[in-house]
Order: sequence, then structure tokens, then C-alpha cells
Amino acid sequence: MPVETYEKLGSFYLGKTVPMDGQGQPPELVLYDSKDLTTHAVIIGMTGSGKTGLGVALLEEALIDKIPVIAIDPKGDITNLALTFPGLQAEDLKPWVNPQEALAKGKTVEAYAADEARKWTDGLAQWGQNPERIARLKAAAELTIYTPGSSAGASVSLLRRFNAPPAAVIDDPDLFSERIETTTSSLMALLDLEADPLSSREHILVANIFSHTWREGQGLDLAGLIQAIQNPPFERVGIMDLDSFYPAKDRFALAMRINNLLAAPGFSAWLEGTPLSIPDLLHTPTGQPRASVFTISHLSDAQRMFFVSMLLNELLGWMRTQSGTTSLRAILYMDEVFGYFPPVSNPPSKTPLLRLLKQARAFGLGVVLATQNPVDLDYRGLSNTGTWLIGRLQTERDQMRVMDGLQGGALGGKMDAGRLKPILAGLESRTFLLHNVHEDGPVVFKSRWALSYLRGPLTRDQIKQLAPPSDDDALAATPGPAVSADTVRAAATHQAAPSVPPDIPVYFIKGSGAGQNGTYVPHVFGQMAIYYSSAKYQVDLARSVALAAPLEDGPVPLDWDAATALSADADTLEMEPMSGVGFGDLPAIALKPTAYRKWQKDLTRWTKANHPVTLLRCKPLKLTSTPEESEGEFRSRMALALHEQRDLAVEKLRRKYASRFQTLKNRLLTAEQAIAREAEQAKARQVDTVISFGTAILGAFLGRKTVSARSTSRVGTAMKSAGRMQKEKMDVARAKERAEAIGQQMAELEIRLQEDIEKLEMQFDPENETLEEIRIAPKLSDISVELFGLAWLPYRKTEQGRFLPDWSGAG
Repeated sequence: MPVETYEKLGSFYLGKTVPMDGQGQPPELVLYDSKDLTTHAVIIGMTGSGKTGLGVALLEEALIDKIPVIAIDPKGDITNLALTFPGLQAEDLKPWVNPQEALAKGKTVEAYAADEARKWTDGLAQWGQNPERIARLKAAAELTIYTPGSSAGASVSLLRRFNAPPAAVIDDPDLFSERIETTTSSLMALLDLEADPLSSREHILVANIFSHTWREGQGLDLAGLIQAIQNPPFERVGIMDLDSFYPAKDRFALAMRINNLLAAPGFSAWLEGTPLSIPDLLHTPTGQPRASVFTISHLSDAQRMFFVSMLLNELLGWMRTQSGTTSLRAILYMDEVFGYFPPVSNPPSKTPLLRLLKQARAFGLGVVLATQNPVDLDYRGLSNTGTWLIGRLQTERDQMRVMDGLQGGALGGKMDAGRLKPILAGLESRTFLLHNVHEDGPVVFKSRWALSYLRGPLTRDQIKQLAPPSDDDALAATPGPAVSADTVRAAATHQAAPSVPPDIPVYFIKGSGAGQNGTYVPHVFGQMAIYYSSAKYQVDLARSVALAAPLEDGPVPLDWDAATALSADADTLEMEPMSGVGFGDLPAIALKPTAYRKWQKDLTRWTKANHPVTLLRCKPLKLTSTPEESEGEFRSRMALALHEQRDLAVEKLRRKYASRFQTLKNRLLTAEQAIAREAEQAKARQVDTVISFGTAILGAFLGRKTVSARSTSRVGTAMKSAGRMQKEKMDVARAKERAEAIGQQMAELEIRLQEDIEKLEMQFDPENETLEEIRIAPKLSDISVELFGLAWLPYRKTEQGRFLPDWSGAG
């Protein structure tokens, strides 16, 4: 059965079995059910054990199955997922091979690239794979390499705003408390402050500020946090008044410390780029799965801890908003967990990781942790992990530490220490002990050849080559109005806001305080309350929408098609401008009150035509999107529903074919037993041949869940039954004919299985589903303009010379 067949079943092809305990049985494919990963996995192996290659192979299989991935890459190895070349030509590999390795082998880069291309082609072929499978991997998902705090790869914005967690987190006291503590601890670590949550004034003050702000459903940018530290929104901390607990002078010193962080050279990289939005990191706007690889090898230890903790917290918050499922929805992969999940200490990353390991299963989020340091690992926290992949370990001490951990957890009762020790000691490179609690027993296997070219960590320049252009990257682009760079460049011509007639309301959009070189650009601003109603689609929704359109000189001074959406929060607007920010020219028409009355009517009509609630409906699945659900989120929900149906169908196939397969195997065993009796040959060897023959045909699909321990016991029963039939006489020729007939029946059974699998692929492929768009427009009478007037929006100039929105909440 070709590898492509198993892709349609949600099975991950990890490699092939090797003899365990010295038994020389033929190798079998090692297939891993995707839904088993909902109980999480751990990969342990020393440097050179093949741990990274196995991890990459696992992620490749997930992406081929259209499972989105978020990977935390402390060492830079997982970036190799981007090196997929279906042509496998030397020219493809030349930019990526390691020149030092070529030099060490006495070859030119061109010759070495040709050798590597041949090696990869041959390696794939030896493992039953071909370049077409690389093409499927490349087409299955969109891969992006993010470099937090750096412009080498796609940027990610972490410090522009600390958004309030979802209501599901706020309403859970334990989760909310953990979210506050880990966020505050991570920020304190970034500030290089030793801040104990129970004794540190800094930690307690900032935690209380987050708690107060988030409970009101508001977020905090750094400028707002600095202001809140100086003037907290509360007067007491515990039973003590604020100034006794933390005097104003000391609070100012803490505020200055954060301000100095903002002003540090290169810090703007933490403020630009992709917001840390989990739905956007998992799927494109059209619903295609994403592989979001966060490489953090360039960061300091404090910065790494800050980023990892923030990402884990965002995952927790997103997870709690998802529906329950038994199928695999997404994967969080961490290539080196050393330092983030220690057995004794409690860094900011440990609490959210523990929470994920305990709760993510119910939501279909699989967590995979890998490490080359088995000593500094909290095995108690990993005790409920369902899958263990253990490779070659460096020392006997490492082996004993792993054995101690396993005996108290996942392998307890499944394998005794006496049997486990020689297996671990005898593991070679790329060879792993796989224990899956959903299988009948452990197996030793050799990992398959990776589809991606494993060249080791990518350099900064190589990552830049793979990064999409920032202006075209829809996810990384910071949202903002359609104001050209030339317009912004020419805008800062006044030190004060131009005067306008008193009956024209003037607003200043609150700046984030993220950078200098600020410029205010004139816009027309409108904030509306819009009501949408549809009994047919069960829509009863009120939205507050704020829009700002830029003012331009020319025949069309205002175009609502060029407007951008702003936050409708009350704290978005200010009545006074920021100090030290320039102002642009106002077109003459912006001084006429009658123009604003016309623009307000235009806005109402434009909103009715261009601001509907859009729903998507998939009739075959009987699914309709919610008003707040994006197309990508709905398509991912639809894909999950299809995965759930497929997993159920696969289980039905297993039950359908397992009994037939076992019946035919037992009949074949009986016939072979009769033949062997006449020939007086070694029955055990022939029986092994029968078992391996049957396994080769259908066993890989049925898996160790059916074939291994339970099936072996059934085979033993069949052998005893055959032994009792020794007294019965059977013609050898007829027995051989019968054995051949049964073998033909097994071959036909496999053909029928293949046909059933083909039907599964057509039935559960999300790309075969069409969506219907439903637009629900508001009535003019249901659009109420609450605020309208002239608004000044702040922009800032980056170190690269780009002009970006600099208002609170942008990006």
C-alpha cells in the first residue's frame, strides 16, 4: 500500500520498525493516528540522535494532513521546514547547503549541492517517498518564519498592546490569575527585575493594573501602562493606601524603566508586524492551514522567556474559546523545552505549559515537547502525556532519569525496567522507542527520511530570503488608513493644530507612545451604532463602528472607500494632542461645517452599502458562520468537522476489515499448519512468515491497535486449534490450493480497502466543499451616528523610513 494512501486516513508515516529484543521480524510501516496526538507527545534524544529529523517528519505529516502548526524554535532547526524542493535539483539546494561542510569535504559548493540532491533523492526513494510528496507538503500549508524582536523574518508585535484575555479566561478565577501572573512575570524578566509575585512591589502593582484594566474589557499599550503606573486606577493595594505601599517617587522610577526600554535602539522591532493572534497564526484569511515557526535563537534568555510565556498565554486564551473535539485541531511544537519546564523552579513559561498539558486534549490541541536534556524536565508534569518517543541518550544517568520518569507515568505497568534498559542502551541514530498509550505496546522504529532539506539552523540572511515582502504580507501588515508616505512626509508643517470653526468637533486619536518622529494627519471621523437583524439566520446584533477617512486636496477631498476602522473604545479619543507632534495642512473644505453634514450623510449611505454582516454557509455540513467569525475561522471549523467525520469513518473501516482480516489469517494459518506437518519443517518460522505476510497487506492500516498484542494472542489461539486438528487428515495439494485461494482473498480485501479509502478522500476533503455567502445589510434607520467631526491621527517614522500608524490599538 503506497504512502499516499495513509495520508487520506489521518495517519502519520513516521518510519519503519526495527527488531526489538533481537527478534528478526521483517520491518513494518510505523503509522501514527493523528488524533492520538491530542494526548500530547514528548521527544527525548541527545545531539545526533535524529530528534530534530523526527520532529520535522512529524510536522510534515501534520501539514500534509492540513493540521496547522505553531512551532517554537529556540535553536533554529525547525526553520528547515521551509526548505522544500519538489525538483530536488542541485540548483535548488545550492543557496542552502553549508559552505563549511562543502569545504571540509574538499568540494565546491556546486559539487556539494549536487551530492546533497542525489542523497536526498535516494533517501526518499528508500523510504517509499517521491518528489510528488514534497509538492503535496509545499501546497498543503503556508509557512512563515517569524523572528520576534528582529526584522530578519516576519515581524511579530508583542509589546504594542497587552490585550484583555477572552471572557472565558476572565470568568475563570484560576485562569485569570495565572494569566496576570505570567504576563507580569514575563514583563518583569524583560525589564531585568527579580520580581517575586508575592513580595515584589513592582510585580504586585503591575499585576493589579492588568487585573483592573482587563476586568473592564480594556487593553493596555506601553504608554498606557506607563501612565497607569504613575497614576494607578485604584487608591489601595490590599488594605494599604497606594502611596504607603508604593510611593509616587518610586512608581515614577519604574515608569522610567519601561520608558527607557521603549527608547532603546532597535526596540521598535518588538512593536511592529503581526499581532499575536492565534487564529491568524493557524490559518490564512481563506482558511488554508499555516505553519508559523517562531525562531528565537537570536534573543537573550530574558527575551526568550518573555516571548514564550506570552505566546503560551495567547494559546491558552484562544483554546478556551474553542469547542470540544476528539480530533486533532492544531499542534504546538517546542523543539527544545530545556529551561521552560524544569522539575523544581517555576519560570513564567511553566504554569501555562502545565495548563495546556492538562486541558488542551479536550480542545484538540496537541502539544509536542522535545529536548536533548532529559535531566532538567518535570516528569511529574508529563505523567499524563500519551506518546513518548525516546532516542539515543548520552549517558547512563540520562537513561536512568528517563526510566524513572517513565515508570511513574506513561509506561507504568506496560514495560518493566529490566526490558526497557537494554533497549534504551542499544538505540542507534534515528532509532526511537515509541510508546503510545493508544497502542497495544511499544515498538522500536527508525525514523523516515525528511521531505524538507535538513541543513541545520538558517542564517539571518537566509531567513530574509524566505520572508515575504512586508507590504504584501496581509498578516504582517499593520492596519492603517490609505495615506501615502509622501502625504505623511509633507504633513508635519505646523507645530500646533490649525484652527477650525467652533461648531466642528475636533478629536485627537490617542497615540501609542511607541516612537518619536510623530506626525498628525487630518481625517474625518465617524462613530456609529449599527443594528443588524435577521430572523431567518438568527442574527440579532449591535455593533459600534468607528471609521476615519483621510482628507486630501483635490476634486475628491474625502473618499470613505479609503477609510480605516478604529477602535470604538472610549479611551481612543482625546481632546488634547500629544506634545512634540507636528500637524499637517488642512484642506480649505475641511473648515466648512456644511461639508461635514454632507460627509455624515455620505457615511450613513456608504455604511449601509459596504458594512453588512456576512455569513458563510456550508449546506452539506449544515454549518453557518457566526457574525463575529472570519472566513478563515469558519473554514478551519469546517475542516475540523470533516476531520472528525473522517476519524469516525476510519474507525468504522478498522472494525469492518479487522474481523475479516483476522478470519482469513486464521484460515491461512490452519492451511499452512497442515502443509508444515507433512514436511516436518520448523513450524514457528512458517507461522512467522504467515503473520508477516498478513501484516504487510493490511496490518499497517489496522495498526498495532489491532495486530500486535491482541492479534498475536488470537494467532496463538488459532495455532492451538490447528494443533488439535493434527489428527485430521488433509491432502497437501488441496491445502496448498486452499492457502493460495485465501491469499487471493486477502489481496482482494486490500483492493476493497483501497477503494473505500479513495471514497473517504473525496468525501472528507475540505476543498470539495462550496460555500454560500449570505449578506445581511443594516437598514438606514438602524444606523445611528454618535460622533462625527475632524480627527487627527498620529503616524511615526520607523528606523527603515516607513510611516506606520501610531495610534493606540493599531496593529
